[in-house]
Amino acid sequence: MLAACAEAPTRPAPQAPAPAFTFAPVETGPLLARDASFIVVVPKAGEDLAALAERWLGDRSRRFEIAEFNRIDEARAGRAVAIPVHPLNPGGVEPAAVQTVTILTYHRFGPRASSMTVTAGTFDAQMRYLAQNGYTVIPMSRLVDFLDGKVALPKKSVVITIDDGYRSTYDVAWPVLRKYGFPATVYLYTDFVGAPDALTWPQMKELTATGLIDIQPHSKSHANLTMKLGDETDARYRERIRREIDGPIDVIQERLGEPTLSFAFPYGDVNDTVVEFLRAKQVRMGVTVTPGGNPFFAPPAMLRRTMVFGGDDLDTFRGKLVTALPISRQ
Repeated sequence: MLAACAEAPTRPAPQAPAPAFTFAPVETGPLLARDASFIVVVPKAGEDLAALAERWLGDRSRRFEIAEFNRIDEARAGRAVAIPVHPLNPGGVEPAAVQTVTILTYHRFGPRASSMTVTAGTFDAQMRYLAQNGYTVIPMSRLVDFLDGKVALPKKSVVITIDDGYRSTYDVAWPVLRKYGFPATVYLYTDFVGAPDALTWPQMKELTATGLIDIQPHSKSHANLTMKLGDETDARYRERIRREIDGPIDVIQERLGEPTLSFAFPYGDVNDTVVEFLRAKQVRMGVTVTPGGNPFFAPPAMLRRTMVFGGDDLDTFRGKLVTALPISRQ
């Protein structure tokens, strides 16, 4: 054995394979290891999952991906966590179900409930239910990349939309949304602005400045865009539809600086002509009033929305939150 150790090797010793992770020296801080797929870190004192997502992924909203992968609710100082660099399941496909996103639709808010009017107390109870039962309210804009298969969303994601542009959105709904920190999209038909019970441009500017509310078009006059007038030629119909689409998109951009990502069809009706003009304005999504959830493969031009009525109790509201589509096994 001694002789063998004294002899020089006749060939270089084989090199050990490079480790999959690159380990950082201890003195560099909480980064333990990283590769193209994961980052392993030790959270600092007081650093929560949202802060970790912001620091390592550049997006606080991706905190849920860290939580789900590590099966934790919150980070603990000194305990290592693995951070997925890329979304692990962008479409939300599980063995028994596919994730869907419910888009809720409101209209008016007031002291007395009616078909299209929800009271402040009822709206607050519904938002409280979402907050206390694991739902995540996301902005409408986040659906763009979800439908493109680029991002993952929290498993119980919901979008809140409010149609027409009633002043009660500012007076009643906004204080409740602000209380819970929930984003919402207001779909405005622009001919309504100036009416006594309508939102004003300064109010809309104030709402959009918060970053929680965005204003998107709901046509110019709220006419059914699929119906031709009695004596209307094809050419005149097309010109009228162009004005119904281009007008609100342009004025919202001019008055509020808001780009148009989605368009709400009056009465939920849409045809090829409407879609053609929306594509020409580079609008990515269109929303109907057909109830149900939206999986990642939902047609972006015809997304489902579920109406919330003034007479809905909490059980009815709960039943409208469709966040998964069962996979049939035959």
